[in-house]
Amino acid sequence: MSVSDQIAAQLPYLRRYARALTGSQQSGDAYVRATLEAALADRALRDEIAGSRAAFYKAFTRIWASGHVDQPSPTGDAGSPEQAAQERLGRIAPAHRQALLLTTVEEFSRAETATILGVSPEDVDALVLQAVTEIDSESATDVLIIEDEPLISMQLEGLVGDLGHNVVGTAATHKQAVEIFSRNPAGLVLADIQLADGSSGIDAVEDLLRFGEVPVIFITAYPERLLTGERPEPTYLVTKPFQEATVRAAISQALFFRSSQPLD
Repeated sequence: MSVSDQIAAQLPYLRRYARALTGSQQSGDAYVRATLEAALADRALRDEIAGSRAAFYKAFTRIWASGHVDQPSPTGDAGSPEQAAQERLGRIAPAHRQALLLTTVEEFSRAETATILGVSPEDVDALVLQAVTEIDSESATDVLIIEDEPLISMQLEGLVGDLGHNVVGTAATHKQAVEIFSRNPAGLVLADIQLADGSSGIDAVEDLLRFGEVPVIFITAYPERLLTGERPEPTYLVTKPFQEATVRAAISQALFFRSSQPLD
C-alpha cells in the first residue's frame, strides 16, 4: 500500500476525532488539512504518519496545540445529538478532552495515548479520570437496571447511586422492564442478556427503545450473544465478572454522548 493510501485509510477516523475535539466539522477539518499540508511539505513527517495510526494523531496534536490555523466559525444543527455532545466537550479542559476521546471513541491504548499526547501512561490515567469526573458532575439521570441476579443488581444500584444517579427501578424480567420504563422513562439502561424467566434482555431493550432513544449498557456473562455480526452490535458492552471501574467508565461515556451509538 502506498503512503497516500495508508494515510487515506486513517483519514476518516482522524476527521471524526478532530470534529469531536474542536467542536465542529469545519474547524476539525481545518486542522486535519493543516496536518496534511505539513506532511506534504516534509517527507520525513509523511513517512512517519504513514507508519502508524498513533503517529498520524500525534502529528495532528502538534498542529492543534499550536493553534495557528485559520478556521471558520462553528456551525451545526441546533439540538442535534452531535451538537449537544460537542457543547459538552467544550466544557471539559482540552487535555482531559483529548485523553478521553483518544481512549474511548478512538480506542487507543493508554500507551498509545501517552505517545500521542507526549505524556506518561500515568498522566493519561489522571487526565481520563478528571474528564470522567467533569462529565459525571453534569450527567445525573434516572437509571433502569435489568438484572435477574439480586446481588449483582444491588451492586449496580449502589454503584449508580455513588455516581449521583437515581435508580427508578430494577427488573428481573422482560415484562417488568417494560412496565417500569413505561411508568418512569429512564435516561440510561443497564441490562443483562439472560433474565430470570428465560426472557431476553436484548428483546427488552428493543422494546424500551420504541419509547425513544436511550443509552444502553449491556452487562453480561454472554458477550458472544451480542457480537455475532447478525444485528447492530452495542457500543457499550461490559463482560461479567466486571470491575466497577469499567462500569463507571461505560456509564460516563454513554451519558456523555447521550446515545447507544458512537459519534459518526
